[in-house]
Amino acid sequence: MKTCERLVKEGRFVPSNPVGVLTTSYYELLQNKVPLLGSSTACIVVLDRQSHQLHTANLGDSGFLVVRGGEVIHRSDEQQHYFNTPFQLSIAPPGAEGAVLSDSPESADSSSFDVQLGDIILTATDGLFDNMPDYMILQELKKLKNSNYESIQQTARSIAEQAHVLAYDPNYMSPFAQFACDNGLNVRGGKPDDITVLLSIVAEYTD
Repeated sequence: MKTCERLVKEGRFVPSNPVGVLTTSYYELLQNKVPLLGSSTACIVVLDRQSHQLHTANLGDSGFLVVRGGEVIHRSDEQQHYFNTPFQLSIAPPGAEGAVLSDSPESADSSSFDVQLGDIILTATDGLFDNMPDYMILQELKKLKNSNYESIQQTARSIAEQAHVLAYDPNYMSPFAQFACDNGLNVRGGKPDDITVLLSIVAEYTD
């Protein structure tokens, strides 16, 4: 993501092609003399202020929701190889390349659609979506009374904290537990995981 950020700041990207910036940054990391080992899902959302369009790229089970008038009007699709095994970008230790699940950035799901003033864009890791169903997220977003920074920050924090509490509730039937049951596993409770929530509102642009 730091590489993606640098490419964007340098103007080396096309707003309508977020998969392109993800691909360039991933292959740049592969060229590092000292490889950064590990794997991660990835989600990039680009707002083109001139065309009023949102362009997205999503690989794995992080993702985004676009909410208008209290309803989800767009959402990312989860990419899973099989239950609880999301697509991910990986850099494997030397010699372990074939043994580590690794997807190409070009496999990212991409979409483009129009947005309107007041649309809420929520981007988050699966730690949110595995613990909070849409209706709970929408209930929290209803508390967002205006689009100032403090209000947005408070709502993002409130959503993340609620997901964190639910993640550690052993009796809660979480979306993750429900999905596990659908796959023949007898699971209850939340799913402890890293939880990141980014909240944005489409607003009039002022310098």
